[in-house]
Amino acid sequence: MTRLRKIDRIREHQANERTFLAWMRTSIALIGFGFAIARFGLFLRQLNAATTQQTPIPHPVFNSENLGISLVVLGIATIAFAVWRYDQIFQQIQREDYKPNRIMVWVLAIVIAILGSFTIPLLLLRDAANSIRTQPAPRKEGASKSIPHE
Repeated sequence: MTRLRKIDRIREHQANERTFLAWMRTSIALIGFGFAIARFGLFLRQLNAATTQQTPIPHPVFNSENLGISLVVLGIATIAFAVWRYDQIFQQIQREDYKPNRIMVWVLAIVIAILGSFTIPLLLLRDAANSIRTQPAPRKEGASKSIPHE
């Protein structure tokens, strides 16, 4: 192997590692967004219950917890894909028969677009759904009594 070819192979492996790290950053972002969306939705429901004294009943499918969990699962699956893809590219570089494959990029983009589109009902229909599906919150004992401060 010539010195120039050895340098080229090193660059190819370094590019493969950078791509792997980009996939890892993507998976971490998906997990972080999923966690934030799930917890923020819970916070908004608790805030709504505290301010309106009504407990909203979340939609069984289109709710922030399900969307958040889906993003976390997608992030974990992306980690598995990143490791698998890194290993595949590593072996192809070693055999000198690298063949680019864009299918997983398209699959991930489509899945993220679908999950992203599920946020539309959460954002646009939130107030309408809350006004339809609310029930009175249970009253705490002694909540209506005020104690004068001396």
